[in-house]
Amino acid sequence: MKTCEIPIPADLKEKYISSGITELYPPQADCISRGMLQGKNLLVAIPTASGKTLIAEMAMHTHIAQKGKCLYIVPLKALASEKFDEFTNKGVRVGIATGDFDRRDDLLGKNDIIVATSEKVDSLLRNSARWIQDITLLVVDEVHLVDSENRGPTLEMVIAKMCYRNPGMQVIGLSATIGNPKTLAGWLEAELVTSTWRPVDLRQGVFCNDRIHFREGERRVKAVSKNYDDINLCLDTIAEGGQCLVFVSSRRNAEAFAKRAAGAIKSGEPELKSYAERISGGAETEMAKTLALCVGQGAAFHHAGLSRAERAVVEEGFRKGYIKCISSTPTLAAGLNLPARRVIIRDYLRFSAGEGMQPIPVSEYHQMAGRAGRPRLDPYGEAVLIAKDERQVEELFECYIEAPAEEVHSKIAEPSALYTHVLSIIASGFAGTRGELASFMNRSFYVHEHRQGRLMQRAVDAALKFLIDAEMVLELGEHLGSTEFGSLVSRLYIDPRSAAMIIRALREQENYADLGLLQTICSTPDMPKLYARNADQPAIDRMIEAHETELWSPYPSDEEEIEEYYRALKTAMLLSDWTDELTDAKICERYSVGPGDIYGMVESVNWLLHASAELSRMFVPAFHPAIRDYEICMKNGIRRELLPLVKLRGIGRVRARRLFNNSLTTPDAVRAAGIEAVTKILGRGIAEQIFTQLQNAKGVPDPTSQDNMAGQSTFSQFR
Repeated sequence: MKTCEIPIPADLKEKYISSGITELYPPQADCISRGMLQGKNLLVAIPTASGKTLIAEMAMHTHIAQKGKCLYIVPLKALASEKFDEFTNKGVRVGIATGDFDRRDDLLGKNDIIVATSEKVDSLLRNSARWIQDITLLVVDEVHLVDSENRGPTLEMVIAKMCYRNPGMQVIGLSATIGNPKTLAGWLEAELVTSTWRPVDLRQGVFCNDRIHFREGERRVKAVSKNYDDINLCLDTIAEGGQCLVFVSSRRNAEAFAKRAAGAIKSGEPELKSYAERISGGAETEMAKTLALCVGQGAAFHHAGLSRAERAVVEEGFRKGYIKCISSTPTLAAGLNLPARRVIIRDYLRFSAGEGMQPIPVSEYHQMAGRAGRPRLDPYGEAVLIAKDERQVEELFECYIEAPAEEVHSKIAEPSALYTHVLSIIASGFAGTRGELASFMNRSFYVHEHRQGRLMQRAVDAALKFLIDAEMVLELGEHLGSTEFGSLVSRLYIDPRSAAMIIRALREQENYADLGLLQTICSTPDMPKLYARNADQPAIDRMIEAHETELWSPYPSDEEEIEEYYRALKTAMLLSDWTDELTDAKICERYSVGPGDIYGMVESVNWLLHASAELSRMFVPAFHPAIRDYEICMKNGIRRELLPLVKLRGIGRVRARRLFNNSLTTPDAVRAAGIEAVTKILGRGIAEQIFTQLQNAKGVPDPTSQDNMAGQSTFSQFR
């Protein structure tokens, strides 16, 4: 189908043609012939790089031309940013929502396209964002993630709620890996569009004894290294002008491979120096220094332990072709669009707690393999598994290359998933009786799959009992309603079990303690926790002894609870060190984490501190000011003595500490010292910014305001 023939808005059509898109890919044309532009629901299950984003874009612009509004759901914040960039500058207004979970974000409604994570959309529904009712098209990217134990229940409920609230809305689900697409399409009441077509031919094979074995034949690879097959495969691709992605099982393996690859590649690209300097310039940790050295030679590693800035440099260098090889954990395959000539799946076994080394899912292999081949850049793409011996070659073909992806199944019937979703359904007005609650849950993918809901009903009843006992839901006769407490918990977007734990802990204390609150928060289901190794136990025990009066949870008498107790304490220790102004490097060394891990934990605890402050306002108001101040301390990574200084915009943990150490401990003291004194401490530009604020008749901004906190980094590289 020629682009000029597509019945889409003329300005979008012109942009496609001017950018070289003169003809649609076969799956894209199939979507149009199936009624996509006439409002038909679609489930599009086609290979990676087959043009799913353009399918969604054509549908969205068609709705916008008809005065509609579009919601595009993604699983990851990084993916939201990527899609926002793709949709921007095409003649429509685009907004992005990934942040605070207790805001209605009504200004988002002024946009034609809103890109958001499923968790953010769930929060917007709970907080009654007015523009939600105006959505005429819902696009769900990576819709197969309804199968995810962590994110699946929320995605499933968001789809069900959106379809319930906007019954005439068109739904388009996008995926590359679904083993039972007809079942999912049935739930979505959607036309199924499937295809194996790819814009770049994908060759899948198994490497063994210096040869890649394909079903169509073999290809010899020059053995440059005697010991490392993965290096030989990388160098072979680079010699042909291609790039490589190497997927391994752990961060440590990713870093080790990148170091070996850097030594083998030794690229002379002059541009690499600037990329390396961008990383080394802010490098506080050994990990960052190692990454900079690797990047300078044309190799890199990529995983969640890196800071956002470091990941951004690696991604840019790879997209522009200067970085020749990235080694990564599988998170890269599920998130960003970084295709390469050859994808090497080196590790297809992964450690699972309690189970040892387990094979990765077939769907994960397909996600990784799908990154092979850059459209319009590569003549083909190759996905290569590495066998240990000849006997394993055929096994890998059968278990991965020729195996279908696993089927996706609902995870909503898991009891732990239902506490929060049952509360939100009641608090948001989707159900006001047990019958209406059962009727709503009948809309779930779970009931569609199983055709009966006995297990679901038992799990719902158990969740409802907990919510009634916790005084979050009231049952009066046939009527179900949320209490003020329950409504607050739903709007705050935390697990009701977390809220109950926090309230119980606050009520039991005579005196407030930051560490006690941290320990409580780190014990909740909402908080990701560090693993506590045997080597960590002495340090944790010393902390318990030194701060016994500040801790709110006693040492457990049940042996089965001891591990979780230590994990929560270790996590609380890291966060306490962050607010004690330890450097990233020191924290990373002490807890064996990366800057990205610190960021993730601080982001999670910030939200739970905010929730704790709101809950304390309702139940223990005497603690509210201390918790609110500690939330600001956590956001900035500062001790309480710096609170007055971080009220100033542009002043973070490093600059505030410099001022404080020079006896400038408050904004008034800064004003009294004069601009020349501050210039000597912070530099002319920052000093001028500060004194512009101080001269403002309104005075110093409120540190608790969203505007003041926006844009301030949680990390020490912000001054």
